[in-house]
Amino acid sequence: MSSAVRKTWLAVTVAGGLFFAFLALLLVGTFSAAASLTGANGPVALAKGAVPAAYSNLVRQWGSLCSAINPALLAAQLYQESGWNPKAQSGAHAQGIAQFIPGTWATHGIDGNGDGVRDVWDPADAIPSAASYDCELAQYVKDVPGDLTANMLASYNAGAYRVIQAGGVPDIAETKNYVKIITSLEKSFAAPVGTVAASQQAAAAIYYAQNKLGTPYLWGGTGTTAQGGRFDCSGLSQAAYASVGIALPRVANDQWNAGPHPARNALLPGDLVFFATDLNDPRTIHHVGIYVGGGYMINAPHTGAVIRFDKIDTADYIGATRVTKDGAAALPTANTNY
Repeated sequence: MSSAVRKTWLAVTVAGGLFFAFLALLLVGTFSAAASLTGANGPVALAKGAVPAAYSNLVRQWGSLCSAINPALLAAQLYQESGWNPKAQSGAHAQGIAQFIPGTWATHGIDGNGDGVRDVWDPADAIPSAASYDCELAQYVKDVPGDLTANMLASYNAGAYRVIQAGGVPDIAETKNYVKIITSLEKSFAAPVGTVAASQQAAAAIYYAQNKLGTPYLWGGTGTTAQGGRFDCSGLSQAAYASVGIALPRVANDQWNAGPHPARNALLPGDLVFFATDLNDPRTIHHVGIYVGGGYMINAPHTGAVIRFDKIDTADYIGATRVTKDGAAALPTANTNY
């Protein structure tokens, strides 16, 4: 660490002894911890706070409707379709949180809340209908070779007939991409089972952020020359991971979905840590930092401050994301409601 960075570190009033502990964590802990972890097997439950509170019970209940789906997969599908926007409408006239086109809704929409009305704009009907339709499709393709869930998702995109005709996921670029996106995003909504595989890019992302210590905060800053190389919180995390070839979305709410969510006691350097006004609703995320170990993060905190180390254990800590390249690549690019 350079003398300039060391002076910046001292300027944020953290004791010198803790600084050397950090240095050991960053240079040794990141690599050794990353090397020792293994992946999880088949996530099925929702991670805490992964789904907006208004919809989490619906997703949990209906995501267990049949063996081809699970709550995390259903959440990933809904997020991909609408970004949790119950008023979403596409150019192809797909409507609501589950993006049913009118003809499909007329045939497959159900009265999920039992009020006597099938309303595509009501998540209490649309979310159950999405799960029900997934399970219907799974029944259509249950005898097709290959993975049942992949074939079900392919049917949702291309139609069950094409899947049956192809003997599996058809060789259609859009359909194959749809299956990959949903199955990648599933990990972003799933509660960890066992350990969550470590990011191999974590150390380099931290190194990038370390080199920005002491840089003044700029609202909307992404580090451009015109901005004097300044950042806001999500601009810093975006740039840190861009330095290792991972493209994160611009805003913190969407960065939350760029990978699985390790528990607080399983955090590793390089994880993104998030803060929200409602700990059950990721749409209320207002801040992100890059975890460095020992309960601290590097972050761009607010106007008038500089990029610095801060503690993560505050009342508004909602959780963390272990960034993966597939998870980041799967995120919808058009979501603006987060």
